Amino acid sequence: MNEQRLRRRLAGYLRKRLAELHLDDVLDARDRRGRRWELETLLRAAVVGLAAGAKGLDEVEELTEQMTPEIRRWLQIPRRVPDTTLRDALVTIKPDLLPSVVHRAVRAAHRRKALAPDVLPIGVVSLDGKVITLPACDDWYAQRQTSQGNSVLGAVRTVTAVLTSSSARPCIDVTPIPAPTNEMGMFETAFDHVVQAYAGLDLFRLVTYDAGACSAANALAVRERGYHYLLGLKGNQPDLLREAQQWLGDKTVVDASSEDIERGHPVIRRLYLGQSVSGPDGWEHIRTVLRVVSEKQDAWGQVTTEERYFIASLPSSRLTPDQWLLAVRRHWGVETAHQILDVSFKEDERPIIVHNPRGTVVVAMLRRIAYTLLTLFRSVTQRSDERRHTPWKKLIQSVFRTLIASDQRTLAGLRRHPIPV
Repeated sequence: MNEQRLRRRLAGYLRKRLAELHLDDVLDARDRRGRRWELETLLRAAVVGLAAGAKGLDEVEELTEQMTPEIRRWLQIPRRVPDTTLRDALVTIKPDLLPSVVHRAVRAAHRRKALAPDVLPIGVVSLDGKVITLPACDDWYAQRQTSQGNSVLGAVRTVTAVLTSSSARPCIDVTPIPAPTNEMGMFETAFDHVVQAYAGLDLFRLVTYDAGACSAANALAVRERGYHYLLGLKGNQPDLLREAQQWLGDKTVVDASSEDIERGHPVIRRLYLGQSVSGPDGWEHIRTVLRVVSEKQDAWGQVTTEERYFIASLPSSRLTPDQWLLAVRRHWGVETAHQILDVSFKEDERPIIVHNPRGTVVVAMLRRIAYTLLTLFRSVTQRSDERRHTPWKKLIQSVFRTLIASDQRTLAGLRRHPIPV
């Protein structure tokens, strides 16, 4: 695809997707006196700026100044957005108001049939925690980690939900973890957020999480809501892990295997599958036990072996062995999303708002909105397999060039989807 066609497609896509977010529905808590910018306009500038690779609010300001007059009118960002104005607005937003923006984007994608499972026969949502470290702490959004002398170190923690049954791996929800609790204690709340947000859509039937949330209470919570779980199993459940190791540890017949190239190096995974008739006390709903052995070769040809165990309430007959292995591999899709946020969006390195933890959470949520818009464009809107594997750095650069180089010829003939004002 030539540069001009890509700009047209990105420009049309951004306008349509921004319209679906209904950013005007986010409650504006600022004092009405002296308010010169609509919050919806500021949020649109922030999302567009993050999608274009801005690593700070000053870069968002610079980008809105560089945007062509045509793209400004197209995206309804009328002029340069001052970074101080943007920061002052973002820190007033209640973080619990922003997940609904994510939900609207995902529901719109579902209506377009853009989220159907592409390989697995059922929808799968994967949850995982992420930490952003700050030189600040408020004991609500940021948990105090340590302090040295006069310095304070805090951790902003969130649970991200990613639809891993879709090759796009969109973020479908994000839940802040309050300072007094942890991933284990937050699992049921985060899962309920996802269930309630997409009630009636049949978006997923299986939920996956690593061993950090593996407990009988969390597993029961999933089953009581009519869903199935696939949970990592480690030493925090010693009796269960011991039984799984005794059962599958000596099994030699491989049920499924896969070979991948990850970060330029080969990875071979082998699956050993077991059907459970009845689980131990408190785990009566276990139906399947899995053992995955991974062999990774480094740049010097040395091979390291890693062994992981998983438990599931879904009967082993519900998926083929290859599909079970894919479900395990797809769970790591949420970790891939986090890696993209760190590498391509520089979230760990540049949280943008660092001395106001609530503002940090708001920016983290806006980043996930930008990520979701871009990953849906990359994996769904793009029409060829080659373009669907466009490197993230290149995709973000394309968004930037679209914003600073689009002229009347670029936008001519594109449908003008209304953006709420």
